[in-house]
Amino acid sequence: MDTTEIIVTLAGLALSGFVIWYFFFSARQTAAAVSTSNGVQQVDITVKGGYSPDVIEVERGKPVQLSFYRDEENSCSEELLMPDFSIRRDLPAFKTTLVELLPQQAGTFTFTCGMGMLRGSLVVK
Repeated sequence: MDTTEIIVTLAGLALSGFVIWYFFFSARQTAAAVSTSNGVQQVDITVKGGYSPDVIEVERGKPVQLSFYRDEENSCSEELLMPDFSIRRDLPAFKTTLVELLPQQAGTFTFTCGMGMLRGSLVVK
């Protein structure tokens, strides 16, 4: 192996390590729902290349209102799927879409875009 091959191999290994760290071990932005005076838990979520925040904590047995603002036109983010709650919503670009649900059991429930590339979690305590 000459010097160029060694440099390319090391750069490839470093890049692979970064990708693995970013997708599996980096800290996720977590948000706890804010309860309104009428007991509804509310969270604002921005959709732009992903969900921000992408981990949402709510309390079991209380109604939840998620406000998804899609701040892009990327076709991947035009649909929201929450299979554990039988929810499918279209997310129009540059508009807010309300999703209401009532979590009855504790656990972690995944939500994704229609292609499954963008991912988030609803943590019910």
